[in-house]
Parts: sequence; structure tokens; C-alpha cells
Amino acid sequence: MSGVVRLSTQIHKWVSLVIGLQVVFWVVGGLVMVSIPIERVRSEHHVREVAAPPLPAAVLPLARVAALTGVQPTRAELRSTLRGPVWILREGAEGDPVTVSALTGAPLPAMTAAQARAAAVAAYTGEGVPTRVDYLATPPQETGRETPVWRVDFSDAERTTFYVSPQTAEVETRRSAVWRLYDFMWRLHILDLKNGEDSNSPLLIGVTALTLLLLVTGLILLVVRLHRDWVRQG
Repeated sequence: MSGVVRLSTQIHKWVSLVIGLQVVFWVVGGLVMVSIPIERVRSEHHVREVAAPPLPAAVLPLARVAALTGVQPTRAELRSTLRGPVWILREGAEGDPVTVSALTGAPLPAMTAAQARAAAVAAYTGEGVPTRVDYLATPPQETGRETPVWRVDFSDAERTTFYVSPQTAEVETRRSAVWRLYDFMWRLHILDLKNGEDSNSPLLIGVTALTLLLLVTGLILLVVRLHRDWVRQG
């Protein structure tokens, strides 16, 4: 028994030193993530529903638009947007969407900063006002997108950011300081600081296994300690 206790003590001590900080991150991160309502993380309380204008009768049929653009779409969507009716065409599973006017079949003119600001303000509710408007040809990772976007920052307490589509003027992604804190805690939780997506990484599996070992050796030491106390009292 003494050998088991000695081995369990050594394992418990050294494993605690190795993974103790990560266990703290797990506990703190879990507390943060369960304490913040997911609706607040998604900035749903800053969303104002924007009614798109009805589609006019004069929209071009899909076949005509495909002929004008030279795109042979495998998927197509006719949508009413703040920039007017548009056809969104996709050619193949991996092709980037092509957005054109549903009235002319021509590409939409480039969106200006003023238009992006107006689109974000129309979709926002809260005490903030736009403080910065930037066109991002390469969007940041937090958008979850690969195509260009307009970024509009607001001055509210949560530092809300709306990412606006340059084609449709729709808010594609909402982010804030609350979302970024949540995302950081999630990345610590799954030990993937780069992408925040891999919850089955060898590092996470290894640390989890060590944590289980820490728990088992702790239980052994607890049982031995309780047994000794019981013997003394008996």
C-alpha cells in the first residue's frame, strides 16, 4: 500500500504542475461561457430587422442573366436588398458567388463608405454611433468569410462591429468585445489558439488524459487518507 501511495503522490504532484494552469483555464473559461447569454455574444440585442423592398415585376429571368454574365450557375438566388433586386449566382461547389443587378444583369457599382455606414446604421439598434468604416479586401478570421467586406465599428459599451456585404448591403457578421472574450475563452478551452475549431487535437486529448490521471491519483490519496483516519479513530 505504501508503494501505491508514494507513486500516486509523485504522479499527482508532477501532473498538477504540468496541467494545473490549463485546469484553471478550463474552469474560468467554462464559467465565462455559461455566464454570458449566447444572445448577447451574438449581439442579437443590437439587431434591428430591416425590411427589404418588394421585388419589382421587371426583374430579368435567370436564363437571361446567365447569358449576360457568362456564368452557368449550379445555384441561383433572386433576392431583394437595400441595393435593389439582385441575382446571386454560384458556379460549382467551390465557386465564389457572382452578384449582379436583377434589373440589368450588370455587376453592381462599388459600394461607398457612406453606403456601408448607412446599411450598418439601418440594421443596428442601441446607443452607439458609427466611429469607423473600413473596406477590407481580406476579411479577418473572426468574420468566418473569405470575400471582401465593409467593417463598421460602433461606439457602444460592447464595441460592436458589423461586417457588411459590399454586394447586398446586408450585415453578414456581427462581432463585439463580448464575442471576442467568449471566442478567446473557447480557444483556451479546446487548446486551439490559432483557429478555435479543432476540438479533437492530440494536445487536447493528451491534456485531458493527464487530467483524468490527476483525478484518479487524487481519489487514491483521498481513500488512503480517509482509511488512515478511520483506523486511528477506531
